[in-house]
Amino acid sequence: MDYLRLVTRRALTQNDPALLQVAFDASVLDRYRESSAYSIVRTDTVGRVKKQGGWTLDFGIAPDEATIHAPWQTLTALPDAEREHWAAHAAATLGLSEMFLKMQLAPAACHDDGDVRAW
Repeated sequence: MDYLRLVTRRALTQNDPALLQVAFDASVLDRYRESSAYSIVRTDTVGRVKKQGGWTLDFGIAPDEATIHAPWQTLTALPDAEREHWAAHAAATLGLSEMFLKMQLAPAACHDDGDVRAW
C-alpha cells in the first residue's frame, strides 16, 4: 500500500497539513548523539530524539537508513535554532518509513515495529 499517498491525501482533503512529511539526511541526528543533553532511540523504522527537559521529535526511518522524515507540524514546534539545524539537513530524495506513516494515520493503534534501542 502507498502510505505516503494516503497521508498526503488526508492532509490535503481534510485540510490538515500537520501530516505532510519532510525528509532529512540522517546526519541531522549527529548533533544530538554528541551531547548528553539529548537522547535518541529507535525501532526498526521509527525513532525519537528528545532534549532532556525540553522538546521531543518523532520521526520515520527510510529503508536505507540514510534518510529520516517527520511531519511538518512537529517540525514547526521546534525552537528556532533547531528548525534552522533541521532545514540545513533537508534531503534531496524522499525515502520514507511505511510503518511511521501507518502510525500517523492511526496514532491510537498498536504497531509492532521491533525492539526499542539506542540509535
